[in-house]
Amino acid sequence: MKRRNLLATVTLGLGLGLGGAAFAESHAKTKACFVYVGPIGDGGWTFQHHEGALAVQEAFGDKVEIAWQENVPEGADAERVLTQMALSGCNIIFTTSFGYMDATNAVAAKFPDIKFEHATGYKREHPNVSTYNARFYEGRAVQGHIAGKMTKSNKIGYIGSFPIPEVIMGINAYYLHAKKVNPAVELSVVWAFTWFDPAKEADAAKALIDQGVDVIASHTDSTAPLAEAAKTNGAVIGFGQASDMSEYKDGPRVSSIIDNWAPYYVKRVGALMDGTYEQVDSWAGIPEGEVEIGEITDLVPADVKAEAEAMRDAIGAGTYHPFTGPINKQDGSVWLADGVVAPDGDLLGMGFYVEGITGDIPQ
Repeated sequence: MKRRNLLATVTLGLGLGLGGAAFAESHAKTKACFVYVGPIGDGGWTFQHHEGALAVQEAFGDKVEIAWQENVPEGADAERVLTQMALSGCNIIFTTSFGYMDATNAVAAKFPDIKFEHATGYKREHPNVSTYNARFYEGRAVQGHIAGKMTKSNKIGYIGSFPIPEVIMGINAYYLHAKKVNPAVELSVVWAFTWFDPAKEADAAKALIDQGVDVIASHTDSTAPLAEAAKTNGAVIGFGQASDMSEYKDGPRVSSIIDNWAPYYVKRVGALMDGTYEQVDSWAGIPEGEVEIGEITDLVPADVKAEAEAMRDAIGAGTYHPFTGPINKQDGSVWLADGVVAPDGDLLGMGFYVEGITGDIPQ
């Protein structure tokens, strides 16, 4: 059965009371539950997480039940929803946004027999809490190469969600690799302060276009930035974020970063089912297939496409790391000496721009 067809059978939802047939049957089935920060139909981040959930259903069939709650705000509401999930019989709960970190750990303390998996966070305060992340910066490096090569104005843009290390990593990787191939390039960053709000994302894209930017990358969840770029009749190009956003393949989308959570979700639920489950801190990327580069379209010149694909393949082979020195911080101080690869700890705590980016990171 194809994943799309599964929607008809498993979209039972989790109203705030977690009603529906998903948890009405016996406890013989493993119950895997998912908390989403946006709607499944966002076309980006939450859509891809839900594809991963459907992959769990597809992999294990009637041995597993899946359930989910969309549009859960990061804060007190998250703790309430997680508590209701735990009380409703979930065996493993995936919380799919950074802002769920404290709520995840707080509820995990009250339900030690339930496994909690938190996406993009770093706190594992209890033995039943694991964390998982993707090396999105690897994809940003590939996008940066394309942006630096294709900009005509030498002005490229980036829509940031929140000023957390995950997002700052992407901005830096994008800029560094644009700068390598186009020393004249300038980067403008607009902060939307949202993960999913099409109106705010559209406004951010408009602001960048008004500044003369002709290539836009984003770390927000909807297709709104591409929709704004599409209004420029080819003057502005962009990238799919989290999902392929293939509806814009004829322009302005020239490639995408695709978050493939399915292998991780299937692996973790499978481990719970077969008794091999252990606490982990996972950070996978292109080599593991968790970060994929969507099709690079014919809007990109053949030589640039070949270069971008070669970078993707080198990252996949482990022969290239996007943060390899020499790299200075924004203030000119040395961060990485020539040939030195950034330690994961530096990346996971990144709170600075690299040299050449103007403007301040919001506090």
